Amino acid sequence: MLGLSETTAAARLETEGPNELPGPRAQGVPALLGELLREPMVALLIGCGAIYLVLGDTQEALMLLGFLALIIAITLVQARKTETALDALRNLSSPRALVMRDGEKRRIAGREVVREDLLLVAEGDRVAADARVLIARNLLADESLLTGESQPVAKEAGDVLYAGTTVVRGQGSAQVFATALATELGRIGKVLDTAVDEATRLEVETRRLVKVLAVGAGALCVLVLVAYGVMRHDWLGGVLTGLTLAMAILPNELPAVLMIFLALGAWRISQRRVLTRRMPAVENLGAATVLCVDKTGTLTMNQMAVRRLMTAAGEELELGGAPAELPEAFHSLLEFGILASSPAPFDPMERAVHRIGDELLAATEHLHPAWQLAGAHPLTPDMLAVSQAWRDEGDEGYVIGTKGAPEAILDLCHSDAATCARVAQEVERFARSGLRVLGVARARHTSAQLPGTQHDYDFEFLGLLGLSDPVRPQVPQAVRECYQAGIRVIMLTGDHIETARSIAREVGIANPDEVVSGAELESWDEATFDARLTQVNCYARMQPELKLRLVEALQRRGEVVAMTGDGVNDAPALKTAQIGIAMGGRGTDVAREAAALVVLDDDFSSIVAAIAAGRRVFSNLRSAMAYLLAVHVPIAGISVLPVLMNLPLVLLPVHVALLHLVIEPACSVVFEAEPAAADVMRRAPRSVDAPLFSRELILPSLMQGVMVLLMLLVLFVLALARGLDENEARAMTFTSLMLASLGMIIFNAARTRPLRESLAMPNAARWWVLGGGLALTFGALAVPAVREVFRFAPLSMADLALCFAAVALTLVGQTAIVGQNSV
Repeated sequence: MLGLSETTAAARLETEGPNELPGPRAQGVPALLGELLREPMVALLIGCGAIYLVLGDTQEALMLLGFLALIIAITLVQARKTETALDALRNLSSPRALVMRDGEKRRIAGREVVREDLLLVAEGDRVAADARVLIARNLLADESLLTGESQPVAKEAGDVLYAGTTVVRGQGSAQVFATALATELGRIGKVLDTAVDEATRLEVETRRLVKVLAVGAGALCVLVLVAYGVMRHDWLGGVLTGLTLAMAILPNELPAVLMIFLALGAWRISQRRVLTRRMPAVENLGAATVLCVDKTGTLTMNQMAVRRLMTAAGEELELGGAPAELPEAFHSLLEFGILASSPAPFDPMERAVHRIGDELLAATEHLHPAWQLAGAHPLTPDMLAVSQAWRDEGDEGYVIGTKGAPEAILDLCHSDAATCARVAQEVERFARSGLRVLGVARARHTSAQLPGTQHDYDFEFLGLLGLSDPVRPQVPQAVRECYQAGIRVIMLTGDHIETARSIAREVGIANPDEVVSGAELESWDEATFDARLTQVNCYARMQPELKLRLVEALQRRGEVVAMTGDGVNDAPALKTAQIGIAMGGRGTDVAREAAALVVLDDDFSSIVAAIAAGRRVFSNLRSAMAYLLAVHVPIAGISVLPVLMNLPLVLLPVHVALLHLVIEPACSVVFEAEPAAADVMRRAPRSVDAPLFSRELILPSLMQGVMVLLMLLVLFVLALARGLDENEARAMTFTSLMLASLGMIIFNAARTRPLRESLAMPNAARWWVLGGGLALTFGALAVPAVREVFRFAPLSMADLALCFAAVALTLVGQTAIVGQNSV
């Protein structure tokens, strides 16, 4: 089965289009622009510009429109960046397919499957296109998506596998005859449930705060409008002042900043080879307290090799350096190990058995490429063994090979107690060396009909295979990082207890000698479970169904659980855990769809890197929100207080627009791009229930803002008292406000680390925004035409020095406030 050639497949994809149904894609620029024009800030700027035109102030109106164009451009760029990141994540996390191309197996995106592609399907796969079955081995498909029937449907050669259905058992191959809208799924118009755009807890909290602030801001604007009109008998000016205040204090940036952080956070996490399928996982990562992780392929390299053989008679052979010739006593052991494995193996253990068999049995009669597979008994939770029945054309009976957990194989062989005890000792010795141990047996069956269960065969025990799977070299350090970060690591494996203990010691799992088997765990009542849960970090002979019970028990103790999984039966645990993590390399489609995160390289260290990235996202988001709250206090205050004190206005719409040119990129670009603090993985996990806008964030932020407001008010009042005219006092106050806003960017970015360390961190966006803010401010002061629009007067060097000194003193006073609120 060679499948299509890559050339033919590429030409067909170009001609017939991708194998996907219509769905939500990234918005185009016109759609984004339409959304922007409905934003309150844009409407306020347009309203202010219209009033200036009515008043005959054309220059002010044009300046406002210019700022409006800049704000829209900045927002569009950021929105496109966010949409592009989200669209890339959608593409990467889309369903996959295993196909034959040019005679080789290739894992491709489901959208790249074309007509006449040869699909290889196995348990847990979602079928990528309508295809006719060529080979079926115990193949069952869940077609409930199409028919509503929950009972799986058996598939034989000639039957159809439908796009969108799930293989729940067995394996097979099928040739595609319909893709995209031509499939049955496409004809009935259904869309698969892919990554759902869920509202995260932070989004709900932010929306609630925005509603409260918006109501308060609206009431305050009306109050200022009325006060201005009554006190100064200028109602049009009152409307303009009210609109200015609305521009100054409406919290329209909060939801946008949150969306940008979560979307770009997911994109940054993907750079660690971890895909985000559900946004709540981004905010939950930093709160994870327990990481339950599979051993095979995650802590280890999943590169199996047969290292030791032992016959039923007790003869033993080490295969560190393969012998030139395999002794005859071991031929049957390897022969039936191969017969118990898939002829086209995908599982690393079966590939290892085939590899050593092909190497050592090549010149013998113990390899049987011409034999036909007549039937198979798959692994089940009740029987940890796989049996396959083979038939030779010249033989009327069947030859059966079986392999699996040694205790299961001994049970099938009806071995006596003495044999079971002796083999158990050898298995334990193998396992203490970190080897994964398989038992092998054989049987013959002369009846025409194969029996329904493996116990109906008369098996003969042949011996043991010991397989090694090296620990990934980076895992011990990653485990240490978890413990430093206050994250408990629990190892889960289907291996023998001694194998689990050996690997646990090697990678540095705490309390590695305390290992519990799945059978023992299953016997625990709830009280025992809760009592032992704090002591046990390693579970062996685990069944996927027990993962769910473990997750629920940990959650009852208030833990935030990250759980890895790759099989169909792992899906309930992955959905229940706050952070379900599927394996992208060896994981099934069912597991991927149930999980919130997908690890592309199946590497434990990638998961730890993603946790660090999640902590960075939340820490930077807190800094951005703290800055937003702090900077709006002086802007709002210096807009309101002069009206109530019957002083000249400080801020006009053009000033607020200029401030937003600094504030918006500062929040969405500067803070988002801040590197993680050096100690981000040496802090305890944050509480998952801790609000973003906590008292510890709000009070220091308000104090920062109030200190800047008091400094501005004093500076403005003293300037007027010194006899400076209104425009000069306004220029001094606005310059100080802009300098303080830029300074607060630096100080809030340093919430989680010393100021000197923060400034040394690479962040080009920070210096672009700071430089741009200074250039705009001094440009407004220096260029006469612009100065006139801003209603500024030239400032002397003494005035500028006073501005810098006042801001410096205020920021120094803020240092203690920010420093006490490290997160």
